[in-house]
Amino acid sequence: MTRAKPAPHPAIRTSAAAQRRRLHIALCLGLSLLVLLAALAFPRLERAYQAAIGDRDRATLDLATQILRGALSRTEALPGLLAERPILAQLLRDPDNSGLVPFVNEQLRQTALALDLSDVYLMDERGLTIAASSYRSERSFVGRSFTYRPYFTDALAGGLGRFHALGTTSGERGYFFAAPVIDGTEITGVLAVKFTLDAFEATWADSAATIIVQDSSNVIFMSDRPEWHFRTLGPVPEVGLEAIATTRQYPIARLTPLPARRTALGDTGYDLIRLDPAEGGEVFVMQTDLVAAAGWRVSILSPAAPARTQALTALGIAALAALALMLTAAAIWQRRIRLVERLTRQQEDQARLEARVRERTRDLDTANAQLRAEVEERARTEGQLRKTQAELVQAGKLAALGQMSAALSHEFNQPLAAVKAYADNAEAFLGLGRTEEAGENIRLISGMADRMASISKHLRNFARRPMDRTGPVPMLAVVQDALELMRPRLQGARAQLDYTPPEGEIWVTGGRVRLQQVIVNLIGNALDAMEGRDAPEIALALETEGARCRLSVRDRGPGLSEEALAQAFDPFFTTKAPGQGLGLGLSISYNIVRDFNGRLTAANHDSGGAIFTVELDLTDPPTEMAAE
Repeated sequence: MTRAKPAPHPAIRTSAAAQRRRLHIALCLGLSLLVLLAALAFPRLERAYQAAIGDRDRATLDLATQILRGALSRTEALPGLLAERPILAQLLRDPDNSGLVPFVNEQLRQTALALDLSDVYLMDERGLTIAASSYRSERSFVGRSFTYRPYFTDALAGGLGRFHALGTTSGERGYFFAAPVIDGTEITGVLAVKFTLDAFEATWADSAATIIVQDSSNVIFMSDRPEWHFRTLGPVPEVGLEAIATTRQYPIARLTPLPARRTALGDTGYDLIRLDPAEGGEVFVMQTDLVAAAGWRVSILSPAAPARTQALTALGIAALAALALMLTAAAIWQRRIRLVERLTRQQEDQARLEARVRERTRDLDTANAQLRAEVEERARTEGQLRKTQAELVQAGKLAALGQMSAALSHEFNQPLAAVKAYADNAEAFLGLGRTEEAGENIRLISGMADRMASISKHLRNFARRPMDRTGPVPMLAVVQDALELMRPRLQGARAQLDYTPPEGEIWVTGGRVRLQQVIVNLIGNALDAMEGRDAPEIALALETEGARCRLSVRDRGPGLSEEALAQAFDPFFTTKAPGQGLGLGLSISYNIVRDFNGRLTAANHDSGGAIFTVELDLTDPPTEMAAE
């Protein structure tokens, strides 16, 4: 009768409940601490990733700045060089020369095309344009006055004029350089050149970041975002606004501020700028470089959203790791609580058991007696088991011995048949007095005896270590020996052999006698497959492909069924009639070829019949004939 398990002691239940409460409190505190640490660490982590974004795009900013500086430095020397043309001073002395004006206009147009400039134009002392490369266009500069542009006044004073603005005639943004045209010692006019900036913005558009160029008045003059052109990023000084209106540098109506809030990104040297802060707009990491000659500030605005994503991902991974550690610790703690409960319960049960030992002495004696009987029964069972095991081992030995005997019988069968044929021939030759032919048959019989001894030796070697005693073997000679061995049977069956030997010897890795036995077995199986036919046909092909030699034996029989193909190389499987084969030939041949690191395969030919293929590794011929 099974007794009910005693209930835990009340003190045990109280202690376990207290431990569980402590565990729950610890988990809650740990989770709260984890959330607090995450909240404190997230801003720092996000700033670190934002700074990394700024560091990544620093090279892009440097490249953009250097390209702008290079373009300005290459162009600023052009007006001075072009102004030295004598024909310009000649036209300024005689501006009404109808033969000279068209020539100068065309010359300026060709110059603009050759130097990739937007405009090249000539102005007199009053600022009136008398010749321009745009003379053919509807927005020609000819006849227009640009005295309000600073580059004109600077050049007329004898210096190099420079200015960036939105063209009042062309409507295109560009940078202007101007130089005085000097006739002798007198300044008679000004030559100005302009190049546009759209190509730079098109290049910047390929980047994920946004690049802007601001002037000293905080006006965005260049950007790969066209909607930001002439917007302001910061207050425009009153003096700057007056200068813009006087020089017609930008359209005043378009000078509207971008809704942005700008803060420093710690001590990294970068700024964070948020567009449309009231609506939660885009956030960028901003850094700035200078183009001092033009008075420009070139800034790159890198999207900061990836930094938040990276920070959240890193924080999530860290939180998951911390949570996994907490859960692991909680599981260990919970396991410890259960272990303590179990140990305490076991101690209580043991005390109760000791108190009841006397009451259960009779039951224990009975149990001991039953145990002794079980031990004796187990001893008898173990003895019987050992006897059965010995019988099984002996049966396995007998099975292995039977298999080896069958294999030896199969391997000796064909040579013995050849010996019988040669002996009959020798007897017939002796009866006819043809002693030489009889002697030749006797020598062949002796060779067959030696061959049977060699086969026995190699079968023993195969049973022990099949990979031993292999080396270079002349494949052509092996095939020829096998055909000589099978010649009486082939002739007796009136078989037609289709075989063209290759011109040169082919050396493979293997053992000569065992390899010859494989070929004999395949030819014999081909004859068996066509038993009953008047003129059976066998095709042999010996060829090389890459580093392998391939020997194929094809018959014209009924072919192999799917079951036969699947079990062709299994021991004791045969498709022959009972008593005509043990089913070991192909299995032994398969293992022989495999020991040579080769492959033996079976298939049905497309034109009918079965084809067996032996593949072996090619090798170099030996310096001496290797002993088999």
